[in-house]
Amino acid sequence: MRHAEEVTFGGSALDRAGEIRNNPAVVKYARAAADSRAILFWRGKPLISPARPASLVRLPMDHPVLADAKAEPILLGREDGAARFAFDLSPWEPDDVDHAGLGAFLDPTEQRHPALPEGMVFAELRRVMTWLDARDAELAATGKAILGWHDSHGFCAKCGVETHIGQAGWQRQCPACKTSHFPRTDPVVIMLITHGNSVLMGRSPGWPRGMFSLLAGFVEPGETLEAAVRREVFEEAGVQVGAVDYLASQPWPFPASLMFGCRGEATSQEITIDPVEIEHAMWVPREEMMEVFAGNHPVILPARKGAIAHFLLENWLADRLD
Repeated sequence: MRHAEEVTFGGSALDRAGEIRNNPAVVKYARAAADSRAILFWRGKPLISPARPASLVRLPMDHPVLADAKAEPILLGREDGAARFAFDLSPWEPDDVDHAGLGAFLDPTEQRHPALPEGMVFAELRRVMTWLDARDAELAATGKAILGWHDSHGFCAKCGVETHIGQAGWQRQCPACKTSHFPRTDPVVIMLITHGNSVLMGRSPGWPRGMFSLLAGFVEPGETLEAAVRREVFEEAGVQVGAVDYLASQPWPFPASLMFGCRGEATSQEITIDPVEIEHAMWVPREEMMEVFAGNHPVILPARKGAIAHFLLENWLADRLD
């Protein structure tokens, strides 16, 4: 697919500096370098300057706000040879936290740290991902995903002992059984399933009113992407799928998935949903989907910009999948 890497969180060609992660002396030197910068997160939210054009904030490594950070910073990579580190400020407790808003599907709340200028806020990445350019989006997605992994994998899965951070944040090492643990990424297929001129759309229970998307599901151990597409579509909607092609991928740090965008040709049309998996599914003709994207459909809202579902549908409508 010619436009594959134009998807959100992709295409910035970040230098991830993997060759220095296991060299503590070089990482220490990078942390002290004058051109290195800190990228901050608070409970998964990146620090941004929201004024358009919005940008990911990069602070000097000696900024006073870093006193509120926990654990060691994570080496995200290099920009023009200068190191970028992710710091987690989650221990900081704002005075007026809206806990109800924090748990919302698209968290609308923003947090401002008193040691930072008024124009800098911590904002939910899912809400602001399309505000950022490709490089800022990749750095934000990488930092959110790796910090989330550390937050949920602090103990050895083999023996239960608390593990230590290694390789500049890209490993956890068990001091007891010596097992090394590495960040996990869960493969997920998301499918543009067509039958003639129509595309298969569905919605999960609990989604906001009017929200529909392409069907998706986790790839199981021992399963190919093609097999996962056919299985998931049949399990969720009762539709049989024949030929399957890979289109594009998208890192999706909510919390740690890699979305494999595929297209498949349905060999059956009757829909029988699994109510545990999805609430509703329907075939949507191309002309009707154009009305959805224009915001004129009476039932379906447009797929969220930034999500690979929107990207695939947009390219399908433009006839640019090849």
